Amino acid sequence: MPTAHVSSCSGAVLSSPMQTRAPVLRPRIFAEVPSVTAGVSTRKGGVSGAPYDTLNLGRHVGDDSSSVEENRRRFCAALDADPAWLATAGQVHGSTVRVIEAPRHEPFCDGLVTTTPELLLAIATADCAAVLLADPENIVAGACHAGWRGAVAGIVADTVDRMKEEGAEPAQIRAYVSPCLSRSAFEVGPEVAARFDDAFVYRRDEEARPHVDLKAALRHQLERAGVPGDGIEVSDRCTLSDPETFFSYRASGGTTGRMFGAIVLRN
Repeated sequence: MPTAHVSSCSGAVLSSPMQTRAPVLRPRIFAEVPSVTAGVSTRKGGVSGAPYDTLNLGRHVGDDSSSVEENRRRFCAALDADPAWLATAGQVHGSTVRVIEAPRHEPFCDGLVTTTPELLLAIATADCAAVLLADPENIVAGACHAGWRGAVAGIVADTVDRMKEEGAEPAQIRAYVSPCLSRSAFEVGPEVAARFDDAFVYRRDEEARPHVDLKAALRHQLERAGVPGDGIEVSDRCTLSDPETFFSYRASGGTTGRMFGAIVLRN
């Protein structure tokens, strides 16, 4: 299974303290698709102070607003995107997906779909997954926020369905599941485990709290929605086990920044 690699737009990690582009993870699944650019930020390469150090992209977490705007500019620059063409979702851990054709913050939804070139769809995460999708042949892109609630609510299938309404064909879709909680890190209560198919729930022994394999569940949902298995890339990175690289809500105890998973269609 392919994995993402850390790169700038030129393919190298930017490390200068005066950098104007943030390092991003670039999914290999879109690497040879010139009509699509996608990337996932880390917590590095920005200007925010602790506990949001340094590339916090979330406006809602209590960080200095001017720092967030500079961080967003750096992230967009890494994807050769215009910050004025950024579209974000007002995530509520649900399954609402909206078609969007202009840059704005779309409230009360967890998925965005577009056919508009140069519109950068961005999903904020800090342990949940950002699922990035594109049908390059039919010029449709989608992005959704998939934590456990979104996963059990069907956010992935709903995003594919909205893409189909805009002309996408599932067999042509490529998809990427961003770094998120791994199976070993995603300990849950029995009430959460009960919401998942048994194939994605693991216990070390009968007395241990269950763990959910969110990544496997999302891959399965993509395949059930018609996305070919060889068109899906799932990151092997875990946000909780690598807090030096990623923002993690669980690792921080709740006060932390947000990363973006983003995708844009090209003219």
